[in-house]
Amino acid sequence: MALDRWIALIFIVFCCSYGYLAFFTMDQDVPPFMQSNPVWPSTFPKMLAVLGILVGLVVLLGLEKPGDDKEPSATEINYRRLHEYKLGQALALLGLMVAYALLLRPAGFLMATTLFLVAGSTVLGERKFHVMIPVALIAAGFVWYLVQQVLGIFLRPFPFFLGN
Repeated sequence: MALDRWIALIFIVFCCSYGYLAFFTMDQDVPPFMQSNPVWPSTFPKMLAVLGILVGLVVLLGLEKPGDDKEPSATEINYRRLHEYKLGQALALLGLMVAYALLLRPAGFLMATTLFLVAGSTVLGERKFHVMIPVALIAAGFVWYLVQQVLGIFLRPFPFFLGN
């Protein structure tokens, strides 16, 4: 089985478990006044799970491809030459995403986001630190301002030891 079908199978398993949670466990703690609403907190996760399963089945069954199985073109991923792609960069970015998620609370949004943007652009090949750092600081500050002040959602800007 091709790599895209294995990924689709893993995606279907993930969507099935997500759908199980959405259909059977999310609604048990809904307050009584919300039980008469047509839209519950689990409505969107239910739709995502069903659509994810359908999309995964389309890829798994090969319905998105034309009938002939010829050699992949230059724009498609050739699974036989997977070692030639920049997998190190992709894995480094995934590691940075995990580190960002783990640092978000203890380091604060501004520091964690700035470090993630600078480190991510460094992994991707950018070396102009005199441009990267101010751009990352401005972007992190702008996003924090929008979330905190405009949307009114509390987002800890600084590390925990500096207070709120």
